[in-house]
Amino acid sequence: MKQRYYSLDVFRGGTVALMILVNNPGTWGHMFKPLTHVPWHGCSPTDLVFPFFLFAVGNAMSFVIPRLQETGAAAFWKKVIKRSVLIFAIGLFLNWWPFVTWVGNELYFKEWINSMDPTKGVRIFGVLQRIAVAYFFASILVYYFRPRMLIYISAAILLGYWAFCAFLGGADPYSLEGWFGTDIDKKILGVAHVYKGEGVPFDPEGLASTLPAIVQVVFGYLAGVYIKNQGQVNWLWTKVSTSKEPHFKLLSGLLVTGFILLISGWVWSLGFPINKKIWTSSYVLYATGLGIMTIGGMIWYIEVQGVKNKLTQFFDVFGRNPLFIFVLSGLLPRFLGLFRIADGIGANGEPNYITALTWFYRNVCAEIPGPPEIGSFVYSLCFLVLMWAICYGLDKKGIYVKV
Repeated sequence: MKQRYYSLDVFRGGTVALMILVNNPGTWGHMFKPLTHVPWHGCSPTDLVFPFFLFAVGNAMSFVIPRLQETGAAAFWKKVIKRSVLIFAIGLFLNWWPFVTWVGNELYFKEWINSMDPTKGVRIFGVLQRIAVAYFFASILVYYFRPRMLIYISAAILLGYWAFCAFLGGADPYSLEGWFGTDIDKKILGVAHVYKGEGVPFDPEGLASTLPAIVQVVFGYLAGVYIKNQGQVNWLWTKVSTSKEPHFKLLSGLLVTGFILLISGWVWSLGFPINKKIWTSSYVLYATGLGIMTIGGMIWYIEVQGVKNKLTQFFDVFGRNPLFIFVLSGLLPRFLGLFRIADGIGANGEPNYITALTWFYRNVCAEIPGPPEIGSFVYSLCFLVLMWAICYGLDKKGIYVKV
């Protein structure tokens, strides 16, 4: 029996690759629709990338937690606290990086709170910070509770979050203005440290919406346990007899479970809309259902059919250094942004500047015939290949950066 499915590594690597792809377009103004987030309610393929990654974190935990349970609580707490703090700190570092910014023709230090405008400062939360917090609390749950109890706890969290949204929100509790979590973020984190990409202080990775994200990791763990046991134990309720066709049992269990969660999420969305930015409970069920079905399809394709080709190896390389390459994909463009290239004179008589990456997009990718979305997408692919080449070089040398 295999102790680990190769398809889970490919799934994780594919998720990281998609995160890099959608986060680095040639220009945010020209992107193919499936590569953009929906404005508010709804779900695009891009909106599935982050929950899929949290789901993959849970999958990996199904292999790690049993070993920690054998070594004892002290080892568990040491590892989980250390890893959570490091991931959170790296995310905060990434938000602050590169610590200086151009203002006119001078570089200024990026203050924790802007001395000229106290409503601006370094954002505290973000993607890695959410991963750290969700991983921390999910690890505690899966360490101390059995799978059946985890189902009950997850249901309670999702129902509780719905109640918070419905009864603590404004007149339109699921809107940007009425969602209850923003007031919590502003009071605890401070307005200066909350994301303002929506035009107002609102953090899509803030405190309140991290609560249902914990369940995303727990669901990934439960799916990993089921896959690990190859369908020979029904982790929901009772033991069943050993199947002569374990892959059939495994795949049918995954696809049926995924379909049920998918439909449940859609039905719940009729009253509690699917929404990534406030990470609604219906969104958790919907994304988890698609994640389970995707993994089921990959297991059938890779494990049952025995397919291992250039495409699977491409994504597997990302899966070997997921945290490192995701961080690098954020650090590199911001670092290169410090080095400016003259780009003529603006209407105000002042010189314009661009970065090396912007120059590459304008003079190479944007020159490709067709709609501007093509050039923007080609730039994303070029950046993705660059990140892959770095991962590939590390893999060849046996270098794996872990926390």
